[in-house]
Amino acid sequence: MGGFFGVVSKGDCSLDLFYGTDYHSHLGTCRGGLAVIGENGFVRNIHDISNAQFRTKFEADIASMHGPAGIGVISDTESQPLIIGSHLGAYALVTVGRINNLDAIAAQAFQKRHTHFSEMSGGGINPTELVATLINQGATFEEGIQIAQQAIEGSCSMLLLTEEGALYAARDRYGRTPIVLGRKGDDGHAVTMETAAFPNLGYDEVSFLGPGEIIRITREGVEQRVAPGDDMRICTFLWVYYGFPASSYEGINTEAVRYRCGAALARRDDVEVDLAAGIPDSGTGHAIGYANEKRVPYGRPFAKYTPTWPRSFMPQVQEVRDLVARMKLIPVKELIRGKRLLFCEDSIVRGTQLKDTVQRLYDAGALEVHMRPACPPLVHGCKFLNFSQSKSEMDLAARRAIKELEGDANAHLDEYADPDSDKYAAMVERIGLRLGLTTLKFQRLDDLVEATTLPKSKLCTYCWDACEGGCKRG
Repeated sequence: MGGFFGVVSKGDCSLDLFYGTDYHSHLGTCRGGLAVIGENGFVRNIHDISNAQFRTKFEADIASMHGPAGIGVISDTESQPLIIGSHLGAYALVTVGRINNLDAIAAQAFQKRHTHFSEMSGGGINPTELVATLINQGATFEEGIQIAQQAIEGSCSMLLLTEEGALYAARDRYGRTPIVLGRKGDDGHAVTMETAAFPNLGYDEVSFLGPGEIIRITREGVEQRVAPGDDMRICTFLWVYYGFPASSYEGINTEAVRYRCGAALARRDDVEVDLAAGIPDSGTGHAIGYANEKRVPYGRPFAKYTPTWPRSFMPQVQEVRDLVARMKLIPVKELIRGKRLLFCEDSIVRGTQLKDTVQRLYDAGALEVHMRPACPPLVHGCKFLNFSQSKSEMDLAARRAIKELEGDANAHLDEYADPDSDKYAAMVERIGLRLGLTTLKFQRLDDLVEATTLPKSKLCTYCWDACEGGCKRG
């Protein structure tokens, strides 16, 4: 998925930029980048962080990056920030999102015959460079950003830093990803996707940008350049999985939502267990909510070793993902042997790692293993954010189950998304059998929506029910 942080300070911004960007490293991506505007123009550094922490790669660079304004990014695949020369002046640009019509936009640009794109190391066009090409069609930065937002199918939030030290923050037009403005006394302002970046750096939250809103930050203050739209479609998965527990989106804390999700799972459950636990880390909050509501002991049958192992969804090769997932979870046999265990997990995507985890629990002496995912079965692949490296919807455990039951992975998808239907029950039973679980029950979508405290019409729930946002059903 990725994340970014931008800052404009009355003094040197470099340390706030360094640490603020680092607070997005949990988003589990591959590249990091920083750009600062100083007396001698832009200074930029980009590194591969797929096998090393962000701080270790940039701590030497930051000593030479000084200036009052800067932007940083944790990126999915492409190198960012880019430094762009244009009729609007030079600027640095970072983006987060997904452009589904990238090839079509590039083809239109090529028709003008004066456009070229540099090829990324893995082939293809850098999406951030494509966005810059669209921005450059505008007479102003605001107009250019709006041109880009209207052209893009998918989502794209961005930070743009001018050579004069002005910082533009633009949330994607449906607000699928968050941007929040913070203030550090009289010293300056920052914008971030993760509010967890603010407290330890001394920033107070000021406001969340609305869908399509554009603001301009200078050392003199903050100006709204484009007002927000009314159509909100924020990604619900932020609260289920992506988001750091200390972060809030639309003013709603992630950990609090996870407690409510776990409590909802517990209220609909009648299984008798000896211990409730979370698949660490993202399942932990859901499990605490479950245990508190159900009044069963909470424990940690798995200890997670994180110093050298990244998040397991990062690698693009399934075998490597499985290795990461296995090596970082260490079973505590004393808490497993002879126990009826219930685990909360954020979600079941492919299920390959979970199947191995369940078997390891039985091997360690578990009597029963019950699984309670905090969201409904994933029936559709996300087409707005790169939260999974899956190349096909057939990677999804739910879709494979549907194909086994119907002979066609696309059959009756509405019924399979309905938790009260017979087809849904058959799908869940098939997934549970494949994973070797004693019982499997997924969160209902209506309970998940209620846990966020937002109306469904403001949420994107596409991966569960094919609703892109604005839907009131469910």
